[in-house]
Amino acid sequence: MALETLTAANFDEKVQSNEIAILDFWAPWCGPCKMFAPIFEKVAGEYPDILFGKINTDEEQELAGSFRIQSIPTVAIMREGIVVFIQPGMLPEEALHDLIKQVKALDMDEVRAEVAKQQEEAQGS
Repeated sequence: MALETLTAANFDEKVQSNEIAILDFWAPWCGPCKMFAPIFEKVAGEYPDILFGKINTDEEQELAGSFRIQSIPTVAIMREGIVVFIQPGMLPEEALHDLIKQVKALDMDEVRAEVAKQQEEAQGS
């Protein structure tokens, strides 16, 4: 799948129609974002089964806020609609490949059980 520009208007539809979504939160004025962009684009070309979404934090402040983005670039990875990774800073190409392998290997039943447990604990406190 090619790179997609994600907005508040198309985010849910795009993410829900892809098992794995890798999100790059960036802004046009951000130097490290400009350096990370070619890495993100290159890796995107190698995984046609994954959504690679770019989110301009200047234009999509509400969307960035929902992910609690405080610095850019930030990479977030979602699988089956659940955020399984989020980290600010540039990632080297090999680290991005390694993360993709790890995300593909996740047991999503375990992930969903852990999310449910965390939600129960949060509601109980």
